[in-house]
Amino acid sequence: RGCDPFVLGALFAAMRAPADLVVHGEASPSLLANLEEFQHAWSTWAQAELSRIAITADRETEQPRSARPAAVMAFSGGADSAFTAWRHRSGQAGRQRRDLQAGVLVHGFDIPLGQADIFAGAAERAGRMLASIGMEMIPVATNYRAQGGEWPLTFGAGLASCLMLLQGRFGEGLIASGYSYKNFSAPDGSNPLSDWMMSSDSFRIIHDGAAFYKADKLRAISAWPEAMKHLRVCYEGERLDRNCCRCQKCVWTILTFRMLGLGLPECFERDISSLGILRMRYPEAGQVQSMRRLVARLKAESCSASWVRALQASVLVNRLGLVAKGIPPIRRFYQRHFVPRPRG
Repeated sequence: RGCDPFVLGALFAAMRAPADLVVHGEASPSLLANLEEFQHAWSTWAQAELSRIAITADRETEQPRSARPAAVMAFSGGADSAFTAWRHRSGQAGRQRRDLQAGVLVHGFDIPLGQADIFAGAAERAGRMLASIGMEMIPVATNYRAQGGEWPLTFGAGLASCLMLLQGRFGEGLIASGYSYKNFSAPDGSNPLSDWMMSSDSFRIIHDGAAFYKADKLRAISAWPEAMKHLRVCYEGERLDRNCCRCQKCVWTILTFRMLGLGLPECFERDISSLGILRMRYPEAGQVQSMRRLVARLKAESCSASWVRALQASVLVNRLGLVAKGIPPIRRFYQRHFVPRPRG
């Protein structure tokens, strides 16, 4: 078997060093050609972190194509990957439909390698979801994330590397889009501009679902009973095989289902009150922006319930908190009025 998956797995580390990459084995010339363009894109987007490097191989040989036109996908059990699985298996992808046969759940990405029992729980949930629509669940373990690097920039190459391990069985690998075309901004580790550049002639990487807003994805998968039981969106809770129901991603998903009039899915063990929404704190600008987009959608839908007002106030407070980090007088005002003080 060729070394194409490992070229993808080592690429960002080599660009970060920077150091030329030497492959002691076979690599596909079509992949190496595409990775030249990939490097042009990423060294432009992340000039301070990444540099273009040379890739050479002992032998440049195209890998044999899969005998069947089947596809595999990266499957985390979250909203984006669930939507990709559902729309292709339920015949809703139109002319873009792929013969999607399996989903890869990666141990070592959102769930650390040392948490074998947690991964087993997540794998059970993902397996039940996929089995209900006739798909196989394939677990893969890797130390890719543990090698360092800025995860938001490198995760797409890690996913593509894991998918390409299966190129003997499948001819295409799908990576579910995390953002719509409207909300996408480079650089993001997986995106519609550069994901295809990780393809070879024998295994194509496809960025799937960027034409859809996440809220519309949730509406679509609400028709999938096993997704409503086993959807897993959380990556901040104490147990990463289930939803904590209190982190930004969990709360966003809960409130979006509420906005859509779908109630609280079974995969969330508890709801959140208006007071809980008001008390939410989002340390990252991307989290605040995600909630701002939800507020805009709620306004467009003419939602005016008390929890909507609580969300608007929470977004305002969190935006003020982000500004306060850089302006001392505002920081002092924010800390005095909005940061809880310890009792006693």
